[in-house]
Amino acid sequence: MNKEQQELIDEAYLDYLEYTVLGVTNGLDRIAGHLDNCLVEYDGYYEHFTNPSFSYGFRPHTPEEFINCIKTDPEFSEKWGLQIKERELSLSERTKYKKERGDRIARTFAAYTHQMLDNANIPTRLITITYNDKTITSYE
Repeated sequence: MNKEQQELIDEAYLDYLEYTVLGVTNGLDRIAGHLDNCLVEYDGYYEHFTNPSFSYGFRPHTPEEFINCIKTDPEFSEKWGLQIKERELSLSERTKYKKERGDRIARTFAAYTHQMLDNANIPTRLITITYNDKTITSYE
């Protein structure tokens, strides 16, 4: 994932945290994060480790859990307006990428194998992230 994609995911996660944990901040700047799987809020003066909803067994998703839910749960993804789509590139797509990159094509498209393209550092996956009507696509 490239830096721009990670920033988009981070923005979505912070929006999620603000909605699920912090709610209305009454004009105060607050920072939320996780420490040893416990939510920590810092309001500029104190660290707060408590949240009334914790007593009911609720805790917000960690960033990793949030991303996994986005990838695997369409309802959750739709609710938070974030989509992460990953797919493997076909042999012909990888060969086309090699040609578009400006690499010399020494063989016919049919003669390439995934191993040859791996050796040439041609990406194997396409990742598309969409949030707030902004879409970023990258190859890995």
